[in-house]
Amino acid sequence: MKYLSTIRLLAIGLLLTATLFLAGCSPLLSAARSGNVAETRQLLDNGADVNENFHGETALIYAAIAGNTEIARLLLERGAVVNASMGYGLTPLVYAAKNQHSELAQLLISHGADLAGARAKLASIGTEGQAGLALLDRLAQQTPSLPQLTQSPQASVRQAPGLATPNFHAPADEHAIAVVIGIEKYQSLPSATYVHDDAELIRAYLRAMGYQDRNIEFLSDERATFSAIRKTIETWLPNRTTSRSRVILYYAGHGAPDPHSGEAYLVPYDGDPNYLPDTGYPLKRLYEKLEKLPAKQVVVLLDACFSGAGGRGVLAQGARSLVRVAKTAPRSSRVAVLTSTQGSQISTSSAEKKHGIFTYYLAEALNAHKRDLTEIYAYLSAKVEDEAKRLNVEQTPDLSPDTATLQGMFVLW
Repeated sequence: MKYLSTIRLLAIGLLLTATLFLAGCSPLLSAARSGNVAETRQLLDNGADVNENFHGETALIYAAIAGNTEIARLLLERGAVVNASMGYGLTPLVYAAKNQHSELAQLLISHGADLAGARAKLASIGTEGQAGLALLDRLAQQTPSLPQLTQSPQASVRQAPGLATPNFHAPADEHAIAVVIGIEKYQSLPSATYVHDDAELIRAYLRAMGYQDRNIEFLSDERATFSAIRKTIETWLPNRTTSRSRVILYYAGHGAPDPHSGEAYLVPYDGDPNYLPDTGYPLKRLYEKLEKLPAKQVVVLLDACFSGAGGRGVLAQGARSLVRVAKTAPRSSRVAVLTSTQGSQISTSSAEKKHGIFTYYLAEALNAHKRDLTEIYAYLSAKVEDEAKRLNVEQTPDLSPDTATLQGMFVLW
């Protein structure tokens, strides 16, 4: 039986390459198989389905067979199903391990690949799978936490006490568009603690709310450069938005104030608080661009602060702390903003919860089936304030326009 499994695995692997040329597979699968990063990204930007299935094969499976780690990382960031199978348990991790693609195997495991299932499949094919088993054993020894990452389908989201993954699943909504920006590791600035997990958590909830992967632009760490953020907000988003669109933009990371003007900026991966006009993305510009969208509603969720007092905020070298930040708010009735702080407060995170406290209670509100933005604000506001007091800080979320104005106007899903 083992020999039969071995022959079957080898035959399927050999047929994959032939299939590309003889059966005319899709452009996305072809780009992933050939390792063309630029073409893969362009196809995804233009609406290609990251999980499109061609006779049981996906772009991620092709990337795993070829050992294209950069392609695999891009596909996973865009929502590729990590445990997609061609049948017979032949997942991307099985192929990555069997072909000795160590870095790629580790990437797949970190995104929730089924380690136990991959080990079982490799063991079942006898000598052909021994090298793959040895590779997975080495990875587990080098990073003892890796096996635990497979315990949940949302394994890329670090679970915190009392916070569950989404307990609901709304129908897919082709008019729901989202941008998720989460920057934890910066090029030359201190890290923003737990931001990566915050962004992944919000992406998981967006999917549960009916936002399709092809309509979620996810930028994290080194992908969230100034040019990438500008392109996403000023080109990708307008190209996707229609008069029927509901748009959510979530940002977690550092904010910074201009010490001279008091203008607030989002700080990209390559941003420098000493040169904000050149390297930061102005909050005022963000709102102006969003107001021009033809969408029926736009909701901005900001887990950042702009006073320079600490937390998820930075300040130019030598500038005094607690810069007086100019109040910035959208002017369009179709745009609403829910922020993690008010005034000179800092946006803080919890070591116990492993998340920013604003994002943590935002997710909790969604899991409590709060859909209206004013209901979400009412739910999380007191909880964030109380949690902040436990951490010896002051933090009060802010909603703009006010609750009375927004009542019943913005439904997120």
